[in-house]
Amino acid sequence: MTDHPRYTAPMPPGLRHQMRAGQHPARSVPCPHCGAKAHAPCVLRKTGRRLPQPHPQRVTDWARTTACCPECQVVPGTPCRTADGHEMPDHAVHDRRYQEAEETCA
Repeated sequence: MTDHPRYTAPMPPGLRHQMRAGQHPARSVPCPHCGAKAHAPCVLRKTGRRLPQPHPQRVTDWARTTACCPECQVVPGTPCRTADGHEMPDHAVHDRRYQEAEETCA
């Protein structure tokens, strides 16, 4: 047993971001496909093997929550709309929204 104090100060967000620089930015949201928590890698559901890239559903959720859509003019968190104003099928987002999300995180 040691008498050294244990430091448990939270890590500053800037430092945390630098340490995660090699990861895909979509890991900042939970994965709806495999259930991986935020900042954890996606896994195969049957074997539990970690994947090098996030599931497409996770990337879609990340784009939806971080970027405005330049094509249908919706705010972050709102699903993309088709030309007639209905929500896109299967919670899809426009390709331009992916580009906007990547520019936002850079």
